[in-house]
Amino acid sequence: MAGVLTSLSLGFFYFVGAIPAGVAAHAPLWIAALAAWLGYCAGGLVILVAGAPLRAWMTHKLKINPTPNPSKFFWRIWHRFGLWGLAFVAPVSVGPQTTAILSLALGESPKRILLAIAVGIIPWVVLSGYLTSVGFHFWK
Repeated sequence: MAGVLTSLSLGFFYFVGAIPAGVAAHAPLWIAALAAWLGYCAGGLVILVAGAPLRAWMTHKLKINPTPNPSKFFWRIWHRFGLWGLAFVAPVSVGPQTTAILSLALGESPKRILLAIAVGIIPWVVLSGYLTSVGFHFWK
């Protein structure tokens, strides 16, 4: 149970370490991966459901500027690949909360954002699960 909660909570805040930490806490790999995926999706969902006041506060707190700046990594991804590109790089860059805020600020619908967040994380879950499996087998 501790491994599942570890993966779930780390998936919410910091996906990169979620699956290895869950497996290290004795959760089966596939359960740790599923919990990390659910935690990650919940991170975006909280922002999408919480409403405008939370989004406004986080936009102010994180100093998010919705005006395009081609020199920034985010804007290069957004202009080239759109929401799906941002959702793919979000797990290893800005995370689901910032992805949701930025996408909402740029006019995307909440349903589309949640779908992109949920699908964009899948390749990272598979890669992280595989690397975790190989790493733990290596140390045994």
